[in-house]
Amino acid sequence: MLLSDAVELNITEIAKSTGLNHSTTKGHLEHLEKIGLVEQKRFGRIRIYKYQEADPRAQALKTLIKVWNDENNRRKAGF
Repeated sequence: MLLSDAVELNITEIAKSTGLNHSTTKGHLEHLEKIGLVEQKRFGRIRIYKYQEADPRAQALKTLIKVWNDENNRRKAGF
């Protein structure tokens, strides 16, 4: 998960890194903010998002994604 690995990112950075368009990215971030997994800060028109590392659900999700990616990488390597 891109945002969980960074300190803070804006929508454009997240959209570019994930290959999603701005509108889709914004919708996902709004949902994640609504359920408390990300926090938004505004600087004029710019919105900066931060993953809520202290939230136990966010920690569990980050661990799940890491395990998933590690397993996929292991399988690609032929182990």
